[in-house]
Amino acid sequence: MTIEYDQLEPNDANFVALTPLSFLQRSADIYPQREALIYNQRRYNWAQVRSRCNRIASSLAARGIGKNDTVSVFAFNTPEMFESHFSIPMAGAVLNTINTRLDADTVAYIIDHAESRMFICDRQLWPVLEDALKSCSRQPEIVIIDDVDAIEKPPLPSDIEFSFYEDLVDRGDDTFAWRPPESEWQALTLNYTSGTTGRPKGVVYHHRGSYLMTMGTVVSWALPPHPRYLYTVPMFHCNGWGHAWTMTALAATVVCIRAFAPKLFFDLVEEHEVTHFGGAPIVLNMLALAPPEVQKKFRHTVHAMTAGAPPPARVLESMAQFNLEVMHVYGLTETYGHILHSAPQDDWQQQSIARQAELKARQGVRFAMTESVDVVDPESGRPVPWDAETMGEIVIRGNTVMKGYLKDPAATAEVFAGGYFRSGDIAVVFPDGYIQVKDRAKDVIISGGENISSVEVEGVLYRHPAVGDAAVVALADDKWGEVPCAFVELKPGAKTSEQQLIDFCADNMARFKRPKKVVFGELPKTATGKIQKNVLRERAKQL
Repeated sequence: MTIEYDQLEPNDANFVALTPLSFLQRSADIYPQREALIYNQRRYNWAQVRSRCNRIASSLAARGIGKNDTVSVFAFNTPEMFESHFSIPMAGAVLNTINTRLDADTVAYIIDHAESRMFICDRQLWPVLEDALKSCSRQPEIVIIDDVDAIEKPPLPSDIEFSFYEDLVDRGDDTFAWRPPESEWQALTLNYTSGTTGRPKGVVYHHRGSYLMTMGTVVSWALPPHPRYLYTVPMFHCNGWGHAWTMTALAATVVCIRAFAPKLFFDLVEEHEVTHFGGAPIVLNMLALAPPEVQKKFRHTVHAMTAGAPPPARVLESMAQFNLEVMHVYGLTETYGHILHSAPQDDWQQQSIARQAELKARQGVRFAMTESVDVVDPESGRPVPWDAETMGEIVIRGNTVMKGYLKDPAATAEVFAGGYFRSGDIAVVFPDGYIQVKDRAKDVIISGGENISSVEVEGVLYRHPAVGDAAVVALADDKWGEVPCAFVELKPGAKTSEQQLIDFCADNMARFKRPKKVVFGELPKTATGKIQKNVLRERAKQL
C-alpha cells in the first residue's frame, strides 16, 4: 500500500511565501536599539529603520501605489536608497534602482519601459532627470531626496510638481500593516543591464530569489552576527549584491558612503571598525595605488568581497598589506549577483602569498543557494573536461536566476535555451573543480585560429610595476584576423614605453598572445568600476 504523503497540503500554518522583507521585522523586533545605519552625522537604530519604512510604505499605498507598480530610485548609497529596498516592496510595488551615471536619454527610456509610477531622485541628479522628462512619454510623480551632504545642490524644479522624500516619512503611518507577497514568485525589483550593445534590458527579480540569495551569502561568506558593513557597492547594481537584505538579516551596522574615495574608505573603516565591505576589483586597485599618506593597515581583519572582471592576482596579493582578506565572487545581473566564489581550502594556507592570490583569483565554486553551474561546449552542450585549458560557456540553474527580461520574451527564451541560463562568459574548469572565467564570449580574441584570453593578457600586464589599469581587446589584422590591443593607464608618476610592455608580455606568456599595440591613457569605467570594453573596442576600430 502506498503512503499518501501528497495528501498533506500546505496551509497558512506551514507555508509562508519567502521574502527578504521579513528580515527587517525580525531585526527590529529582537534588536530594536542596535545601531543599523550610519551616514555622516545621521544615525538610525533598527526600530527607527522599520518605522521609517512603514511610514514610506503607507504613503505609497495612500497614493494608490501597489502590486506590480514600478517605483524608480535614482540615488546614491544613502539611507534613503537602503530604506527603498524595504519600503517600496512593503507597499507591494517593484523597486527599480537606476545607475547614477546614466545619461538623460537612457533614463527616459527606463521610465517609459518600466512604466514608472513614482520617481525618487537625489537632488544632485535632478538635472539629468529634468532632461529625461522632456523626452519620455510618461510623467511619474517626482520625489526629491534633499541630502544636506550632497556634493552639488542644483536648483529645485520650479515648473514641475514634486514632494520631498522626508514628506513620505513625516506624513506616513507608523502602524502601517504591510502584508507579505501573495506569491514568492511576485516581482520584487527591476534592474537594468548596462546596455553596451543596445538598449538596456530589464531584469526582474522575485522575492524568493532575493531571500535565498541572502541566506546563501550568509553561509558562503561565513558571515557572523552583527557585522559592521561599509556599503561601497552601488546599491543600484544588482541591488547592491543583495547586501541590504543580507546585512538586515544579521542585524548588522551598515555604514553608508555617498561616493567612494580611497582616503574616505580608510578613514571610515578605522573610525567605525568596519569588518566587511564589497567592491569591484577596480576599488581594490584604487586602494593599492592610493598615496601612502592615506593608506592604513588595520589592526583587525577586514573581509572584502570583490566581483566583476577577474581581479589580477597582483591586486589580490597587495591587499594583505592592509589586513584585507579578499573573497572573489562571480555573478551577473541576471543571477541576482554572485553565484560562484573562490571558497578557500585548508591547504591553501601552506602556499606562498603569491600562489594564494592566484588561487583566490579564480571564480571558484557555487554558492550555497546555487543549484548548478557548469562550463559546457557551446556547440554540443556537454561539460568541458576539468583540465584548466578547454574553454566553454558558463551555464547556471537555480532559484537566484531572474524571472526573465521585462517585455522581451525573445531574449528571455534565448538565454534560457536548454534549461539553463546561458551567461555568455567563457571559462575553464581546474582539476579541483574550480571555475575560472577567461573572457566574455565577445572578448575572446581569435588570432590565426588560436583563442587568446584578453583576461590572461591583462593579468600579465598588471604584473608590470608601471601599470595601474589595463584592458585588452581585439584589433583587426590583415594577416592574423585579430590580434590583442592593450589599453593601459599608468600608475601616477610611472613611465614605460609601448615596446617595453610588449616585450614584458612576450617574456611572461606565449609570444603569440602578446599585445601587438599598446595605447596609453585613462580608461573609461562604469559607475561600478568596470572598464568599458565596448568603448575600447570602438576606439580600436579607429586605430
